Amino acid sequence: MNIAAIISLGLYFVLMMLIGLYAYRKSTSDVSEYMLGGRQLHPAVGALSAGASDMSGWMLMGLPGAVFVTGFSAAWIAVGLVIGAYFNYRLVAPRLRVYTELSEDSITIPDFFEKRFKDRSHLLRVLSSVVIVIFFTLYTSSGVVAGGKLFEASFGLDYTLGLFVTAGVVVAYTLFGGFLAVSLTDFVQGCIMFVALVLVPIVAINAVGGFDATHTEVLASPPASVADAPSRANFFNWFQGLSVIGIISAASWGLGYFGQPHIIVRFMAIRSLKDIATARYIGMSWMLVTVLGAVAVGVAGVAYVNEQNINDQLTDPETIFILFSQVLFHPLITGFLLAAILAAIMSTISSQLLVSSSSLTEDFYKTFLRKEASQKELVLVGRLSVLVVSLIAILLAFDRSSSILSLVSYAWAGFGAAFGPIILLSLYWRRITRNGALAGMVTGALTVLFWLYAPVTINGASLSDTIYALVPGFFLSMLATVVVSFMRSEPRPKVQEEFDEMMVAMSAEKQPFF
Repeated sequence: MNIAAIISLGLYFVLMMLIGLYAYRKSTSDVSEYMLGGRQLHPAVGALSAGASDMSGWMLMGLPGAVFVTGFSAAWIAVGLVIGAYFNYRLVAPRLRVYTELSEDSITIPDFFEKRFKDRSHLLRVLSSVVIVIFFTLYTSSGVVAGGKLFEASFGLDYTLGLFVTAGVVVAYTLFGGFLAVSLTDFVQGCIMFVALVLVPIVAINAVGGFDATHTEVLASPPASVADAPSRANFFNWFQGLSVIGIISAASWGLGYFGQPHIIVRFMAIRSLKDIATARYIGMSWMLVTVLGAVAVGVAGVAYVNEQNINDQLTDPETIFILFSQVLFHPLITGFLLAAILAAIMSTISSQLLVSSSSLTEDFYKTFLRKEASQKELVLVGRLSVLVVSLIAILLAFDRSSSILSLVSYAWAGFGAAFGPIILLSLYWRRITRNGALAGMVTGALTVLFWLYAPVTINGASLSDTIYALVPGFFLSMLATVVVSFMRSEPRPKVQEEFDEMMVAMSAEKQPFF
């Protein structure tokens, strides 16, 4: 690796640390600031932070690699995610922003559940906290694995060293700067990802000879070196090799958005309800451009590899973005583009670390161990929690054979099924009860685990290979929540009445809710 690229990447690390230092001085005086930025997040920062923490390395490596191998039929996951993100902004963002503040200023999702349902037994808080800590530790580990593999493939460094470099920088700015540091670094990282996913496909397509030449080269290229890869003649066919169930399974990833704590917590932190619409415009514009750019990288990759006759050199299709960064750009730009991949990885890790830390601090330590703990003490515990979760994630990441996509898909399905239906119903349905929420959370989580690990097959295929676990998990969770809620009528929490009154007042003032 050229020294110029290493310098460029080093400058990126320095910038992340400076942002962490700024946030440390600006917004860590109490636990609300450390965990939620004092609910003063700018809509642009909130939108790009949500997008960057959402997409991870999948955007720059996973999606281009999948398109490279199977063509446009691999993009149905992206279609589902775009639709899911849009409805997350529409259905969840505005109400969650208002409701969490009315619910005695809830700063974590478990905290919101407990206060929303007036659950004095703490069962909802404990159960949701356990789900968050377990799944996010696995999720964080997948990001650390990706960082280790990136350093190994791009710099020729030891995999273990890559783990510690990736995790070390993230832990440093997250531990000291808290939510504001995570959000601001996510904003910068989102900008880097945006530029990279516009720049790389344009330069790559021009290198091939333009759009027409790219189209011709794609159709003329041999199938990818994968046993079940389809003919390139069907590369641009959205339905190639997919059944209706297959399309539903891929697009259903969008359902997971409603229950992802590291994403929806950004909505809770945006400074005002009016700013939600601005955040939606910015966030969805960013997402559309970057998703299209990622697909274009995969398309251009097929054309470029065929034109240069280097198909045998590309042993891993998911490294096509790395290949372009190394062969088409000046080393300084190469460092910037590799920083974009690291940005995608690190933005997700930092968000997950902070949510896990928030849950350990607010939902375990303060609730059960030190109810009278000072703000300074809680911030300290939050920082220690970041360190503990990161160390466990690093230990899990020592297994370099870990499947990044599998870990991500398991966690995404688990959160989407356990939390998604409850979040939606708690914001829109007055009759939902605490027991209904408990039943839905348990049903969703257990269904996903059963779908992933049960020794059951359908026509010789495992359940998870038949349809994505999120689909049955989400709908069975929704059904369990509704059925159990109808079994017993509980009084409406006072916060529901306050929420209704605010909505009426907003309507009278003609302030847009959506």
